[in-house]
Amino acid sequence: MKDYITQLIQRYPDLSSIETDIREAYSIIKNSYEKGGKLLIGGNGGSCADSEHIVGELMKGFVKKRTLDEAYKKRLEEIDTVAGKKLAESLQLSLPAIAITGHQGLSSAFANDVDADMTYAQQVNGYGKEGDVLIAISTSGNALNLYYAAVTARAKGMKVIALSGKTGGKLACICDKSIIVPNNETYMIQELHLPIYHALCLQLEEFFFSE
Repeated sequence: MKDYITQLIQRYPDLSSIETDIREAYSIIKNSYEKGGKLLIGGNGGSCADSEHIVGELMKGFVKKRTLDEAYKKRLEEIDTVAGKKLAESLQLSLPAIAITGHQGLSSAFANDVDADMTYAQQVNGYGKEGDVLIAISTSGNALNLYYAAVTARAKGMKVIALSGKTGGKLACICDKSIIVPNNETYMIQELHLPIYHALCLQLEEFFFSE
């Protein structure tokens, strides 16, 4: 099995100091998926875009085709010969992931009716279950909406992973695992977040899918 985390460290030597944290975060996510869990992801600004990016890498093929199993293909074709055949040829296996950054109808209603800082927490409350994982992406680690989401996740029996920089902020104190990149500049922190979550997604795909 390819070791994408080793490749990450080779390309970005500055991340060697947090290699153990990256591997432990990977293990937390892998263990959740093995038990039927899912991943919830949130962030603000550029980290909001990163949240959607991660979902895209997990919910469809990244570097592998993730072909459906033959039994599922057959069931699709039994329902509709034409549509089922096209679906069987096109659909890909997924690792379930939801970005809590979207769903504007829900988020705007909750922000208007209750508290804008708790829109992410409300989605964790609704989607999350024991054994799931929340990834909270914050360059400072101090985003209040993500902190509320993390508190909610812990209360639900979920694991929480922070992807941050600087000191790790408040999130580092409540998370099960913090990946704190060694930088203090926001844009540089974000530049390092991308290869880290790419490596995590690649390693997960390598473990769960044969092709």
